Amino acid sequence: MCLGVPGKVTEIYETGGVRMGKVDFGGIVKEACLAYVPDVEVGDYTIIHVGFAISKLDEEAALESLALYREMGLLEEELGTDIEKST
Repeated sequence: MCLGVPGKVTEIYETGGVRMGKVDFGGIVKEACLAYVPDVEVGDYTIIHVGFAISKLDEEAALESLALYREMGLLEEELGTDIEKST
């Protein structure tokens, strides 16, 4: 399954001319391409799908989605790690 997972942008940088960032998914931090969402800034929430930010969203919606994904066990499946042991 490939879900778009909400995460909080904690760092933005450029690599090889591409806008990249570190995104925190409730304790798990992954790198993502931010090129498709140029208005996203540090502290914003964005939907990440297969390593690419595809849209910006508000904090309330992001946290609600993360909680639902965690309840359903989908975060572990999508992020390839055990969230419970990491937080």
